[in-house]
Amino acid sequence: MPRGCQKKGGMRVPFRFKMQKVLDYREQLEEEAKVNLAIQRARLAEAQDRLDKIKSELRQAEDRLVGAVLMDAAERWVLEQYVKGLRADAAHEALQVRMLEQLAEEARQLLAERAIDKKLLEKLKERQKQHYAREEQLKEQRTNDETATLRYKAPTL
Repeated sequence: MPRGCQKKGGMRVPFRFKMQKVLDYREQLEEEAKVNLAIQRARLAEAQDRLDKIKSELRQAEDRLVGAVLMDAAERWVLEQYVKGLRADAAHEALQVRMLEQLAEEARQLLAERAIDKKLLEKLKERQKQHYAREEQLKEQRTNDETATLRYKAPTL
């Protein structure tokens, strides 16, 4: 008879984990957490790219402002306002990056928690499966011993 089966009405029944639905649900939660983490990391990467572009543009504008000795007052004022606006944009985007970093970290922690929850149930399932297999092996051994005893019983005189 195959291992991990139980005799029921002449047939072996395979091992059945009673908490399989809970395990399936925890696997689903872990997958959702993985997707959420990927989304948060993508959002963070996009925000970081935006911040890098703003900083690059700000450096270029500041360099033009420093090198603009022969610029008239109106052009200089416009360039100063532009630099001022870029600094505000950079500060705002830096705040966004910090918030998205926090969200990504929270998503990572949630994924870790969900992975641990799932792993615990998987270990429980494996232990129960091993216990079930041992019990089945003992039952089979008892049956074999009983059959051998009956078959090879010494004849009575």
